[in-house]
Amino acid sequence: MIYIIIFSIIFIFLDQLSKYFILNDMNLGDSKEIITNFFNITSHRNRGAAWGILQDSRYFFIVTTLIFLIILFYYIYKQRRKITKFDVLTFSLVVGGAIGNFIDRIVRHEVIDFLDFRLFGYDFPIFNLADTFICVGVLFLLVKIYKEEN
Repeated sequence: MIYIIIFSIIFIFLDQLSKYFILNDMNLGDSKEIITNFFNITSHRNRGAAWGILQDSRYFFIVTTLIFLIILFYYIYKQRRKITKFDVLTFSLVVGGAIGNFIDRIVRHEVIDFLDFRLFGYDFPIFNLADTFICVGVLFLLVKIYKEEN
């Protein structure tokens, strides 16, 4: 369990550091093209969840995140003797991402987003490293579940 905490802290640090640079180097709405017609760094704020749903539901997300983390840590504790290295990475990504966005909601009352992709002409919603960590962690969890069932 200590490794999950250590790696979660690393992911939280990376997320918060990236947001620190966005807050200090860019004004809201500024955009820097990195790869033409594919990837920009765009300073954006989100008071909701993915795709901007549930705007101004800060307290809902704070409470939901706390409940989720309590349940997840309880599960990790109960499974502590069965946790693999893959599980450590999986849970660390999810915990680090959840806490990264949680910090934004507590401190800034909104989430700092900046990763801006255009995929096949679709302007994908702007997101951040914490969102990426959560998605990759959930993907790893789905792979684990699939492998265990087969």
